Amino acid sequence: MHRSWSLDWWLIGAVVPILAVGLATMYSFTYDNSFAEHQFIWIMVSAAVCASVSFVDVRFLRLTSISVALFAVSVALLGSLFALGKVSHGAASWLSFGAFSLQPSDLAKVALVVILAKYFSRRHIEINNLRHILVSGAYAFIFFILVLVHPDLGSALIIALIWLGMIMVSGISKKHILALIALGLLGFALLWGIVLKPYQKDRIKSFIDPGADIQTVGYNAYQSTVAVGSGELVGKGLGYGTQSRLKYLPEYQTDFIFAAFAEEWGFVGIAILFALYGVIVWRIIVTASRGATNFEILFGAGVAVYFIVHIGINVGMNMHLLPVTGTPLPFMSYGGTHIMSEFLLLGVLLAQRRFARPAHKDEVKNEFVGPR
Repeated sequence: MHRSWSLDWWLIGAVVPILAVGLATMYSFTYDNSFAEHQFIWIMVSAAVCASVSFVDVRFLRLTSISVALFAVSVALLGSLFALGKVSHGAASWLSFGAFSLQPSDLAKVALVVILAKYFSRRHIEINNLRHILVSGAYAFIFFILVLVHPDLGSALIIALIWLGMIMVSGISKKHILALIALGLLGFALLWGIVLKPYQKDRIKSFIDPGADIQTVGYNAYQSTVAVGSGELVGKGLGYGTQSRLKYLPEYQTDFIFAAFAEEWGFVGIAILFALYGVIVWRIIVTASRGATNFEILFGAGVAVYFIVHIGINVGMNMHLLPVTGTPLPFMSYGGTHIMSEFLLLGVLLAQRRFARPAHKDEVKNEFVGPR
């Protein structure tokens, strides 16, 4: 039943300040302010999409036909990069349409959350059956390979972690966890020997040995670490971060916006930012726990995994705890496609909250016996 009072003000109250500090960070270091202005437009468009989706009865996402369509469209878009992909920073990960560019990997992540939520909603009580782990993994693996070969290691890693996080939530057994760890190590060995490009290997090597070559492959990670540390307790103040203002910190509006923010706002600002992200994840989990069916619960869990993985990897690479992979920080990094994807996921969650109602017993039964 429709519930007009179901707007989640906690969620909105956490997202808005993060958007604001992201814009402020871009604005303070860009003399022509083009990044901040373009990002503001993307935020407005994405927020409008989120609001519109929140009024849609999204229970149609439970349909098998929707999952099939999302999978097919995602594969088609990722496949089109081979012929139409725009190269940026060594990766052909973008489709360019004049002034507008689209990154299909961001849409594939959203599609994967829906696909896995649908798959596990009917089979989560049988998740210890290895066949379901392999079948669900096949969907993620196809996305993983299509993204990796462009090459976009960061997005490929996130796709793998979304799948891993969702099968963990679905109740995988300990023996299967150990088996997946072993397969992961084997897979990494194969990637290292066959798939990874030299510059990607160099990034991993620089993570293992930070001081090996800080002038070339280790430069970005070194400068981001310096920026984070130089913020100290309360930061240098808005617009006074020397690493970003003097152009020592590369990509401060995208991959390393956390380091730029930390230099300006210090430990206090970082603590507040983490608290805001914590509220976002908390509200997502709360909404998921109130889902009418297993699909809504698993979808919400997948969205939580999506944000946790993005935040963890971006912050980790900014503090040199993880290799540099080019992962955006949710609601802060410059870029239209990832902002749109994040707001789209929140819009679906708000719609589930708005239209939440106890599921009819036939709907619950259909989650286990076959597609609707």
